[in-house]
Amino acid sequence: MSTSKKWFLGLLPVVLLALMIVGLFSGIDRLIPRANIPLEEISFDRVWVVEGKILAKVTNTGADPVTIAQVTVNDAMWNADVSKSELGRFDQSDITIPFHWVEGEPYVVTLVTSTGAKFTGEIAAAMEVSQATPATFGLYALIGLFVGVIPVLLGMLWKPFVAKLGGKSYTFVLAVTIGLLIFLGVDSLNEAFELADQIPGAFQGVGIILLGGLGSFLILSAISSYTEARQGDPASYQAKLTVAYLVALGIGIHNLGEGLAIGAAFTLGNVAMGAFLIMGFTLHNITEGLAIVAPVAREKTKGSNLFIHLLILGAMGGVPAILGTWIGGFVYSPIWSLIFLSIGAGAIFQVVIQVFRLERSESNRATFLTPVGVAGLLTGIVVMYITALFVTV
Repeated sequence: MSTSKKWFLGLLPVVLLALMIVGLFSGIDRLIPRANIPLEEISFDRVWVVEGKILAKVTNTGADPVTIAQVTVNDAMWNADVSKSELGRFDQSDITIPFHWVEGEPYVVTLVTSTGAKFTGEIAAAMEVSQATPATFGLYALIGLFVGVIPVLLGMLWKPFVAKLGGKSYTFVLAVTIGLLIFLGVDSLNEAFELADQIPGAFQGVGIILLGGLGSFLILSAISSYTEARQGDPASYQAKLTVAYLVALGIGIHNLGEGLAIGAAFTLGNVAMGAFLIMGFTLHNITEGLAIVAPVAREKTKGSNLFIHLLILGAMGGVPAILGTWIGGFVYSPIWSLIFLSIGAGAIFQVVIQVFRLERSESNRATFLTPVGVAGLLTGIVVMYITALFVTV
């Protein structure tokens, strides 16, 4: 069969499907008369306050175009500057309302469309948003440093201790690492599904979770398979270092999503920046450093080579928390938060498989299913659960 004929047979169903869809949509109104009821939906992406103003960003997530006709604050009509009053599907508009708000007071912003439909966004307690200045960039960087970078680096200080372990003790530590990662992966998925329930249905939150999670899982699987094929021995120094980098990557993406949530909550005044919160995140994230360093903990330092790798691994795991705090604090988007949480969950679950395969390659059997391995797995999960109790967002 010729190449052109193969392409013709392959594309024929697609072309016929496209023609059917075009014909269906062009004649659907004649086949199924539609009631003259507009399907309008406006979603508030964000509502916040600055000096003398209430600001809002909205998106048309409905099936039909909408026209913003009026704006009210706490049921009182108010003059507002609407950047775009006529919105097509997924069009966005910025609303600026001159308003002398009172700190701590709640406010409800309502948009009334030309058809009389009403859509509301709320500010639970008014608090002025920090502007993007060098001072606030430094403040958010400090928050990310305390909740991400420092805990990860402190956790990596367990390397000398783990390096002296062998046999069942080392198996226990690797199993603890698996438990830590499983908890992080499940926690990321849980946060992702909670966020998916909050975003408009038009964005298909579950689809984003599936695409991000499965996509990162498969991409890392392909990368690990490629590196294994080149390295040969799965128990070699390079193979263990690759696993450590995959662990750091997965944890880094998770901390980026965590930073997004922290930055957004801090901006909206929902996070009490006190010693208790910092202590909670430090306790919770210090275990991530152990997970990163465990695969290479028993490797001997070759000059400064391994030390440099450890610094890079620590940066990969912790610095994304700073980036996430900046993004969450200044340009927060629930869609991007959902994407990063999903990607982080998929990456972490792939890393779980890599650590499991690493341990099995060293012992030639699945020692995680032994009493020592099971005890380590449960210990890792319990430790993460207990430290998570100290985190209040």
